[in-house]
Amino acid sequence: MAAKRSSNEGVLSRVSSSISESPIVYKGKRVASDAGFVAKKLLKSTGKAAWIAGTTFLILAVPLIIEMEREAQYNDLELQQASLLGTPAVAAPQK
Repeated sequence: MAAKRSSNEGVLSRVSSSISESPIVYKGKRVASDAGFVAKKLLKSTGKAAWIAGTTFLILAVPLIIEMEREAQYNDLELQQASLLGTPAVAAPQK
C-alpha cells in the first residue's frame, strides 16, 4: 500500500508540474500581472487627479462660498436693522 501512495504522489506531482509549466498558465499569469500593473498605474494617476481637483476646489471655491455667505448675512442684518428702525427696507438686487 505504501508503494501505491508514492506512485500516486508521483503521478500527481507530474500532472501538477506539467500544468504549472503549461503555456496557457504562463500567459494567464502574464496577463494577470499586466492587468495588476495597469490597475496600479490607473489608481495612482486617479489619486493624483483627485488631489489636484481637491486642492484647487479648496483654494478657489471655498473662499468664494465663504464670501457669499458673509454677504448674505450682511444683507439680512441690514434688513433687520431697517425693520427695527422703521425705515423702509431697500431690497438688494437679485441676481
